[in-house]
Amino acid sequence: MEIFGFDLAIITETKLFKIILIAIITLIAVFLLRRVIRSFFKRTDFIEERKEKTLESMLNSIISYTATFGFIIFILNIIFEIKVANVLAGAGVLGVIIGIGAQSLIKDFFAGIFFLYEKQLHKGDFITVNGKFHGTVADIGLRFLKVRQWSGKLLTISNGQITTIENYNFEHMRVIEHVTTNFHEDPKKMFELLKGACERMNEELEPYLKKDLTDKPIEPFQLYGMGSLNDNYRGYQYTVTGLVEDLVYWTAAKETRRILAETLYEHNIQMPEQRIEMKSASPDRMSE
Repeated sequence: MEIFGFDLAIITETKLFKIILIAIITLIAVFLLRRVIRSFFKRTDFIEERKEKTLESMLNSIISYTATFGFIIFILNIIFEIKVANVLAGAGVLGVIIGIGAQSLIKDFFAGIFFLYEKQLHKGDFITVNGKFHGTVADIGLRFLKVRQWSGKLLTISNGQITTIENYNFEHMRVIEHVTTNFHEDPKKMFELLKGACERMNEELEPYLKKDLTDKPIEPFQLYGMGSLNDNYRGYQYTVTGLVEDLVYWTAAKETRRILAETLYEHNIQMPEQRIEMKSASPDRMSE
């Protein structure tokens, strides 16, 4: 059979045609599998939404790497006529070679598996990576973790380079705010004012508080006490705390600071001020 003057049998037997055909089939298979996974998680609600997104992201990553590896094996089989059985038989020798040249790849892969298995983070969590990168988890892959920073920049860091993760979204967060006043402010007065501020927080910020099974706040806003008698040589330090839902932590913290600032301003509470002492040269030294 001929098409446009070309023998169809000869075309279908060429290596290039087979590679293109398998590439198209692989792309279609990856697309369909991802669509099935997305549809499955949309229709189910047996686990938390953030965990579903995390599993979906990891499964998509596994599908991509598996499809890529399979396509490479097929190309080796077509072009160099290397059988899959021979590749598997020589896995011992190849494993040593690959292990030396791809240590970082293997490290990234296992780190990604541990992230999922140990439930250290989920897609959508606000985290701090290695103590200096802050943002929301945008994607979790077998090799890379993508974090959307507050500025909008997308940070991509290999899983093997991650040493510490601070997760702000594990069911609850404690708002901790410190207030430092001038040494001349009466501690008794401050205790009464801050207790009143906490009562106001419990009324206005009640929806943010973490509740128990009876819908009562587990730890309402309260004056924890005096944190320091001499906070950095500036004044007395007081601490206010409250246990809130993790998803509203930042809003609750901002509102807590607002109420504290309004309370201090309304009662003319003097905050510590930075002072710089300048010592002039002695008269004897100036006359020299």
